[in-house]
Amino acid sequence: MAPILSRVSSGFGFGKRTASSASSGLTATGGVISDYEVTSSGITTVFRAHIFTSTGTFEVTAAATGSLPNNVEYLVVAGGGGGGTGNNAGGGGAGGFRTNLSGHPVASPTPFPVSAGPTLYPVVIGAGGAADVSGTNSVFAPGYVGVITSTGGGAGASNSVGTGLNGGSGGGNFHGTTTPAGSGNTPPTSPSQGNPGGIGSPSSPGYGGGGGGGISGGGGAGSGSGGTGVGGIGTSISITGITTHYAGGGGGGNNASPAPGGIGGGGNGAVPGTPSTSGLSITGGGGGGGASSALAGANGGSGIVVVRYQIGSLTAAAKATGGAISFFGGKTIHTFTSSGTFVAPASFSETVEYVLVGGGGGGGGGTYHGGGGGAGGYRTSTTPLTGPFTHTVTVGAGGGGSPSSGAPSNIPGSSGSFSQFGPLYVGSGGGGGTYQNGAGQNGVASPQGSDGGSGGGGTSSNAPTPAKAGGSAGPYGSNGGIGYPTSPGYGAGGGGGAGGVGGDGSGTNGGSGGIGVQVPTTFRNTVSAPSNTSTPQTPQRGGGLGTPGPAGSYYLAGGGGGSVYTGDGRPQASAGAGGAGGGGAAYPGPGPGFFAVENTGGGGGAAERDPGATSNRGGNGGSGIVLIAYPS
Repeated sequence: MAPILSRVSSGFGFGKRTASSASSGLTATGGVISDYEVTSSGITTVFRAHIFTSTGTFEVTAAATGSLPNNVEYLVVAGGGGGGTGNNAGGGGAGGFRTNLSGHPVASPTPFPVSAGPTLYPVVIGAGGAADVSGTNSVFAPGYVGVITSTGGGAGASNSVGTGLNGGSGGGNFHGTTTPAGSGNTPPTSPSQGNPGGIGSPSSPGYGGGGGGGISGGGGAGSGSGGTGVGGIGTSISITGITTHYAGGGGGGNNASPAPGGIGGGGNGAVPGTPSTSGLSITGGGGGGGASSALAGANGGSGIVVVRYQIGSLTAAAKATGGAISFFGGKTIHTFTSSGTFVAPASFSETVEYVLVGGGGGGGGGTYHGGGGGAGGYRTSTTPLTGPFTHTVTVGAGGGGSPSSGAPSNIPGSSGSFSQFGPLYVGSGGGGGTYQNGAGQNGVASPQGSDGGSGGGGTSSNAPTPAKAGGSAGPYGSNGGIGYPTSPGYGAGGGGGAGGVGGDGSGTNGGSGGIGVQVPTTFRNTVSAPSNTSTPQTPQRGGGLGTPGPAGSYYLAGGGGGSVYTGDGRPQASAGAGGAGGGGAAYPGPGPGFFAVENTGGGGGAAERDPGATSNRGGNGGSGIVLIAYPS
């Protein structure tokens, strides 16, 4: 290929600069693209990073030329473990952390060569564990020699299991358990992918649970005083062009004062009256431990995979900084998959095009039937901006699904949170209802007013109780579907999507999630096109910007599918195109709701009880995204 000519930025400044090269880097697709420069000792090196926050494929279509290498550098972080449930339970361990980025303290010295093809290198993103559940593995290039697997973080210990579980980093112990906690670096890698959890306190007054381990340190031991059992410390890395912390352990539960999670996304432990917090999405952070049976452990954070390589020459610096920066169709695009700032100098004077997507609502569940989660609000337009300024960018988190057995059965899925670009906001989606609290929740507005997202799906209910209505949308979403009140299926409604209402449930099926919206053509960079590995019953999977839909790729903000009571040949309700989760079906098997895809604002899938009338968890909603573009 010809040398790449692009504007690049890593936050080192603004202004014109020139360079040239007779070489060109790999040609590849997959993930969200970030092009940036690093200057050291007067030498500027230009990199391209492919950032995967959901499962997808890294595809190499052409080899590098000249002096540029055909090796890639990687970061692979697994999902964090969930915190334990019960009195002063253990914090979840961080997901395993592995990299070969030169100069990083825990980097492997082994290069990772790739071949031109087209050659497909699968990428699997580990989910964070629910309460008492370990995280799942993240994998780069399964099926290839040198495959890199990071192990999910071990769950924190609960009342019934006094010892934290093993994992990438180990979970912390339940209070009073002084035997070794969950071990890290399991199975072993070199360099180590994590550390052990902390032991619990054997005596009063605090009875503290141990913290989950992190990549840079073990979890703290619980004690009789407050604030102990802290999560193990994570580490920072700049492989995306932005320095970010990953793989911090969750804090243990305590009777006295909260134990903080480790830097790197670890959630805080609970104290009576204050629940634990979840590990941050896309960091592999462990979830905080619970403090009582009514304060369950929190979810671990999902993982991430980044693949980086050197590319060709550059012509100028970007006009502003912030997010992952790429170049397509004569435009500079800033993609925010997590919160940050958009900074422009005095020379900046542009009409920018933007897309704001709020966090999707979690799917309903509980003892019986759950409705699908509503999609986060979707808002796009243009606005003139003149520098200098620093605008806050907030990427809304997805709402948690209804908790599973062991928690009250009438808790609906949680709404997501709002997204923001400077003075512009958009609200989130509503979570679906449960059997005891069956109306779908309305789309939730941001602090700025009436800008909510889509409503959650309503549940079915036993006759003669009428079906529950779906939640109402704000101006940036659609209504959720209505539940069906009678047998045999008691189908619950699907969550609303940004492009259409959620489907109504019926006697045979749960309602499908409402369709999402395809982003404007400005943002449809072909190197970030998602791969479609979904089925109607499972979440749409991307690995790039958005997910596939009826008119191609790049769909965001789809609604979650509703549940159906019996699964004897009845299909599970499909998710709305745009990253949402599918609904669950039970009898003969359990029917948890599927999780939505991160950075799509999709609604979580609804859950149905299993044959033993045990409640199942609803799927979590997907986090939002913020896109900003202007002429290059």
